[in-house]
Amino acid sequence: MTPPTTTPTLTIATDRTLVRSRWHSKRHIVARLTAPVAPTGRERPPVNLAFVLDRSGSMDGAKLRLAAKAVEEGIGRLRASDRFSVGMYDSEIDVLVPGTFASGDSRRDAVERLARVTARGSTDLCGGWLAGCEQVATALIEDGVNRALLLTDGLANVGMTAAHELAHHATQLRARGVSTSTFGVGNDFDEVLLQSMAQAGGGHFYDIASAAAIGDHIGSEVGDTLEVVARDVSLQIVLPEGVRVESLGAFTARAAHGRTVIDIGDLVSGQEVEVPLRLSFPLGRIGEVVAAVMTVADRGDVLADAIDRASWEYADDSANDAQPRDVEADRIIARVFAARARREAVHRNKTGDYAAARRVLEATARRIGAYAGRDPELHSIADDLRREIESFQQAMPERQRKEAYASSAYALQSRAFDGTARKRS
Repeated sequence: MTPPTTTPTLTIATDRTLVRSRWHSKRHIVARLTAPVAPTGRERPPVNLAFVLDRSGSMDGAKLRLAAKAVEEGIGRLRASDRFSVGMYDSEIDVLVPGTFASGDSRRDAVERLARVTARGSTDLCGGWLAGCEQVATALIEDGVNRALLLTDGLANVGMTAAHELAHHATQLRARGVSTSTFGVGNDFDEVLLQSMAQAGGGHFYDIASAAAIGDHIGSEVGDTLEVVARDVSLQIVLPEGVRVESLGAFTARAAHGRTVIDIGDLVSGQEVEVPLRLSFPLGRIGEVVAAVMTVADRGDVLADAIDRASWEYADDSANDAQPRDVEADRIIARVFAARARREAVHRNKTGDYAAARRVLEATARRIGAYAGRDPELHSIADDLRREIESFQQAMPERQRKEAYASSAYALQSRAFDGTARKRS
C-alpha cells in the first residue's frame, strides 16, 4: 500500500491543569486525532462490501428505484480486486448477488438483477442484515475493509427486532472483522436502533430525509470506505493509579492490560476526530504532579508515531479557583454536553415527558453558562439550548425529531453535520 503523504497527529487539550488536593476533582480533556492524507492515485486496500436493501412494501416506487441506482453506482466505483454482494429483504431474505469480485461481468449481472427487484412484504431487518454480513464474513479480506451497508425505511417487524440484541450482534460481528453502517430513509425508521447498530458495529449511521438523497449518502459512505488509511483505530491511555476515565462521546472506553482503551474504528484520509473524556482524580498532596500518556494503535501501525501527554498538579482551593481555563477545550466539551442534552430531550419528547425535556435542556444551558465567562461562543451554545426548549414542549413532527436525534449522534461521533467524516481543511 502506498504510504501517506502526511504524518498523523495527536494532541491533548485539558480544560484546567490544577486539581484539588482535598476533593475529588473532575477535569475534561479532548484528544484530537488527525489521520494522514493519502496521495492521489495511491494503491489503496481492497474492500469487501455487502449492500443490503429493504424491499418491503413501503419501499415501492422511487425509494427502491433510487436505492438500486445508488448500489449500481457504488459497485461501479470498485476495482476488480474488491468484492461485493447484494442482498434484499422483506419478510423473506434473498441474496441477489452472492459475494464476488467486482469484475465487469459481475457488476453488469448485479445491475440486471437489481432492475428486476420489486417491493413486497414486511421487514425482517435482522435476517437481511445477517445474510449480508455472512457474505462478507465468508471471504474476509485481511488487509482490507469489510463492511455491510444496511438501508431501510421502516421498523423491523419480523424476526429479531430489539435494538440491544441487534447491537450485541453488531459488536460480535465487529470483533470478527465485519463492520456495519446503516441508512434510515424517511420518517418511519427507528433511528435509535440504526444508530446503535452502527455505533456497536464500528460503522456510521445516516439519516436520509428523502429518497432523492439516498444516492448521495450511500455514495459518501462508499467513497469514505475507499479512502480508509487506518483500520481498527484505538486510543491507548495510561493513567496513574486511582485516576478514572469516562468517555463523554459515542466512543466506547474499556479497561485492557493496565490502560484505558477508546475504540475509534476506521479512519479515512485526512479525517479529524475529537474524543472528549472526563477524568476523576483521587485526593493528593499539594505540589504532586500526575500525568496521562496517550498513544494510538491500529491494525497496520499507520498511526503508531502519534503520541501526546497531559499533566495536572495538586493545589489548594484558592489556586484552583483562580486558575485559567482552556477556552477551546471548554467549547468542545460544551458542544458535547449540548448534544447529549438534545439526545435526551428527543427521547423525552418521544415518550411525552415534555417537562423532563425542558429540565435537561435548562440544566445543561446553566451548566455551560456557569463557566462561559466572557466567551461569546460558549454563551451562544447555552443560548441555543434555551431557544430550543419550546420546540420540545409538544409532540415534535417525526422528521424534526429524527433530524434532532441525528445531529446529536453525528456530534457525539465527531462527524460532520450530514454524517460524513470530518476532514482537515
